[in-house]
Amino acid sequence: MIQIKNAKELDGMRKANALSAAALKYGGEHIEAGMTTWELDKLIYDFIVKHGGTPNFKGLYGFPGTACISLNDTIIHGIPSHDIVIRPGDIVSIDTGAKIDGFNGDNACTYAVGKVDLEAQRLLDVTKAALYKGIEQAKAGNRIGDIGYAVQSYCEDAGFSVVREFVGHGTGRELHEDPEVPNYGHQGRGPRLVPGMTIAIESTICQYDCKITQSKDGWTVKTKDGGLAAHFEHSNAILKDHTEIMTRFWDDPDFDPEKFSLK
Repeated sequence: MIQIKNAKELDGMRKANALSAAALKYGGEHIEAGMTTWELDKLIYDFIVKHGGTPNFKGLYGFPGTACISLNDTIIHGIPSHDIVIRPGDIVSIDTGAKIDGFNGDNACTYAVGKVDLEAQRLLDVTKAALYKGIEQAKAGNRIGDIGYAVQSYCEDAGFSVVREFVGHGTGRELHEDPEVPNYGHQGRGPRLVPGMTIAIESTICQYDCKITQSKDGWTVKTKDGGLAAHFEHSNAILKDHTEIMTRFWDDPDFDPEKFSLK
């Protein structure tokens, strides 16, 4: 069942997503070649806790980390590890969120470590742009299929492919709520968007084929052909006259997570 939030609940969602976005940008700004993904995860954990939140990924369905940290051909759900070292030229997806006062935030961004090759950079640029194409369609009166169609058509026109097995979702008091928000679809199909809905739109795009392989750890999802993958996500509130990107901080060049405060 889709949960429609009232004004007080939307304020709670804004707070959780502001912290989530600040933690994501903080993590992204601290990525360095030579560090492990466990070290990066610890930085994000400490940031969330310092600001009064709870890492909402940690322990969810048994996931061991604060963030899903996915390198290169890992699409999503990379487990932070002492054994995975970030190298120059890697692309690193961080997917994380925080819970505060009973509400959940969720967002993701893929970062380039130093100079990456032109095709990797194009994948990042297209995947991020596709997220905003989807958000443009996330307005009251439209349908979920309008979002998926916008993401899919933009990425496929650029020669990339869209993951089918994992999708965006509603957010709220539960991290994952109805409705599902696929990155593919048909215009005018699916649930109608109405004011008070809060949804996470997350473009998850592959360099080549979209077929996936699940690792034996039960979490890590990679491209089957070894191609790169990118992941960008914003949590959004559908309002009467516009759509609010609640996790906008991670993509604001003027936002400094070191100065972040919920007060």
